Amino acid sequence: MEEEKKATLTIRDDEGIGFIQIADDVVSNIAGLAATEADGVARLSGNVPNELIAKLGKKSLSKGIRVTYADNTFTVDVSVIVKFGFNIVEVSRAVQEKVIQALLTMTGLTVSKVNVRVAGVDFSEK
Repeated sequence: MEEEKKATLTIRDDEGIGFIQIADDVVSNIAGLAATEADGVARLSGNVPNELIAKLGKKSLSKGIRVTYADNTFTVDVSVIVKFGFNIVEVSRAVQEKVIQALLTMTGLTVSKVNVRVAGVDFSEK
């Protein structure tokens, strides 16, 4: 069985001691987890509800996320389902802020844009 080749982000080391590679899936999972932590997000589009993430594992967090990297900055596209009763604009801004902060904290690199697509509203009751 051939091992699946994963795309990676390479960060150059100006000090000359080596380089750092971060798999694209890692960046997508960071962004996905941050997005689902925003109040009012039911789940990522095409994803399972937040309550099931812990049961199913973190692999499902990259669905609904697209990350592109160019010129030492990320552009993130996030597709979410918003819980009924929450202000869509406020939830979207919270998603943007959480994704930017999480990627900056965990990678040290900046995010130029976080584009949020609201794919639907979750009308189920908790």
